[in-house]
Amino acid sequence: MNNSASIKKVLVVDDEPDTLELVKLVLESGGFETVLAANGMEALDKVGKTRPDLVLLDIMMPDMDGWDVFRKIKEKYPTLPIAILTAKAQNIDKLLGLHVLKADDYITKPFGKNELISKVKKLTSAGNKK
Repeated sequence: MNNSASIKKVLVVDDEPDTLELVKLVLESGGFETVLAANGMEALDKVGKTRPDLVLLDIMMPDMDGWDVFRKIKEKYPTLPIAILTAKAQNIDKLLGLHVLKADDYITKPFGKNELISKVKKLTSAGNKK
């Protein structure tokens, strides 16, 4: 495909298969390519192999929590945008994500289709310098 370079790739990391499928459907309807990872180790492997333009990262996962995954990705790819996509809606979690770890966005579940597409478009067009 000649225009594949213009299609933005999003790595979605969540241990819930239903959430992965929902986010995939929403993003693909918005014109994005998706790569899915069901846990932290898989995410770390896929971020290197697929070179996404954005990572949507759940926090509550069994083998390695999202905060650890976030830190490890940022160590290797400091300019890769990462948005937290989580059910953790408490202010302390948002504070940690946005201000301490410097996540690019904090999206709480449940989210609206238009909200998610809008945020992903903004994050993937914000001068991504991978």
